Amino acid sequence: MSADVKGISVKEITKKILNGERVFILDVRNTDDFDDWKVEGETVEIINQPYFDLMEGIDPIMDKIPKDEPIYVICAKGGSSQFVAEQIAEEGYDNVYSIEGGMKAYSEHLEPIKIGDVSGGSLHQFVRIGKGCLSYIIESNGEAAIIDTNRMIEQYDEFINQHNIKIKHVLDTHLHADHISGGKRLADKTGATYYLPPKDAGEVTFDYSPIQDGDEVNVGDVTIKAIYSPGHTIGSTSFIVDDQYLMTGDILFIDSIGRPDLAGKAEDWVGDLRNTLYERYKELADDLLVLPAHYMGIKEMNEDGSVSEKLGVLFKENHGLNIQDESEFRSAVTDNLPPQPNSYENIRKTNMGKQNPDDEEQREMEIGPNRCAIRE
Repeated sequence: MSADVKGISVKEITKKILNGERVFILDVRNTDDFDDWKVEGETVEIINQPYFDLMEGIDPIMDKIPKDEPIYVICAKGGSSQFVAEQIAEEGYDNVYSIEGGMKAYSEHLEPIKIGDVSGGSLHQFVRIGKGCLSYIIESNGEAAIIDTNRMIEQYDEFINQHNIKIKHVLDTHLHADHISGGKRLADKTGATYYLPPKDAGEVTFDYSPIQDGDEVNVGDVTIKAIYSPGHTIGSTSFIVDDQYLMTGDILFIDSIGRPDLAGKAEDWVGDLRNTLYERYKELADDLLVLPAHYMGIKEMNEDGSVSEKLGVLFKENHGLNIQDESEFRSAVTDNLPPQPNSYENIRKTNMGKQNPDDEEQREMEIGPNRCAIRE
């Protein structure tokens, strides 16, 4: 790497964003890719100038980049950003960084944040900032359960090794269509039990343990109770953890609600979605802390970068929980569906075990933002 250009890891960039530091980013991908999906943050300033516009020099961006602060350059995989960063450094700019691995690496980074304590241990949320995915490790007396595992299981391995804990259970709230689950692979690797709601598992090709309404799973001193909550999928199941936390999967988010159409069932499942949100969840305690499987934007983050809110607060503030007329609710859901996630059918088939793409194919399938919520 050029003496004038430093490399910076996606972990370091993520830390800066979550810590609220100002970050100036030059994204040199094609504009269509940038418009679809980019680095975001409350203190992030980001501009886009495609690499091909900068091959002969940085004149097109001279009036857009700052002289007095670090410049972080990002591309798809890390090569083009290195070239452009060197071009900028050669023009006399100091503190120019190429983000190592580009958006692909950014998409795969998991940042563990402690949410709180549980009986005999703690609960950590793993924030996948480049994709908006959220997963969880519940640790109690040396045992652990992981919920909604992402495919980058090595990062969970690193965490459990550092904390000297053993994975006992791995659970998915539903059959995911937005990202590839690492749940089955992690369970097989560690000898843990893998749980999946059976109504979502009709076409899976591997063995699993069914988890149904009212079932309880114990990890250390913690009880995880299953609450059947269909609507995003027909099998969607929420989990109440230690009587403190409500894992909602893709049914309820902080600022929105789940979409019911990723299996082509929007009209069929919108009634289930309403029943879950307006009846089943209404029966639960207001002080449960909602922990979803995704978030839609940086504004949903707390100051420490975590994503959570009390259920009672969401019943007051989340628009999706405050549409009293049933026909209006149906219209709000089915008329506000965003584009389908990239490769969602192939992702579903992969999560069923029907396809076995290699690592690079899996990365390509997951490129882009998550689109699990309705638009409001």
